[in-house]
Amino acid sequence: MSLRVLVPIKRVVDYAVKIRVANGKVDTANAKHSMNPFDEIAIEEAVRLKDKKHAKEVIALSIGAAKSQDVLRTALAMGADRAVHVEIKDGEEVQPLQVAKLIKAVAEKEQPNLVLLGKQAIDDDSSQTGQMLAGLLNWPQATFASKVEVQGEKVTVTREVDGGLETVSAPLPAVITADLRLNEPRFATLPNIMKAKKKPLQKLTPEELKVSIQQTIETIKVEEPAKRVGGAKVADVDELISKLRAEGVI
Repeated sequence: MSLRVLVPIKRVVDYAVKIRVANGKVDTANAKHSMNPFDEIAIEEAVRLKDKKHAKEVIALSIGAAKSQDVLRTALAMGADRAVHVEIKDGEEVQPLQVAKLIKAVAEKEQPNLVLLGKQAIDDDSSQTGQMLAGLLNWPQATFASKVEVQGEKVTVTREVDGGLETVSAPLPAVITADLRLNEPRFATLPNIMKAKKKPLQKLTPEELKVSIQQTIETIKVEEPAKRVGGAKVADVDELISKLRAEGVI
């Protein structure tokens, strides 16, 4: 079976950037952005499936402002065949349920056999979109994948759980979310970056997909963690007990 693989990806603040909070919000102005690392792993796995002749086409999908095209071009340079951009207004937020509904709408248009996406985005760490998408599509799901094997019309996934590893099998079509140890993403070479500029990139809007992106949850305030207070040395156990009593700990 030759698959069509849909890979949703997200543009996030780069993992190496130190996040700043200003006026109760995360300050992303002038911060470097890149593809969500878990989505990058998902793109790599989809391209590897294509290299192994299990997939015939890899479609990258991103939902976001115009700048999201940057990560789509990166995905194309890594080996995706074409891209779909669901464009929203700059500064507008889309929550996991709305993202899942938009991906579902695109999936119904593209008819993929497999949706492969990162287990979570590093900006909100929600880890909800893949599971919600599987529920909306009524497809089987395998989350936190560390190994993916396609065998005919089913997929076998080794997934990471608290007690170790769990292997599950599901019929296609299915939704899989990628964990950190699934693979090591390739670097996009300069020739492939140039070729990516000529690959097709389709633009859509939530209105065209008939999906409302009205927010149902409001973030009231974001705060940085309290700064850690420096420690102090004590001469003996008696002094330690005395200080703990003074602090009301014991």
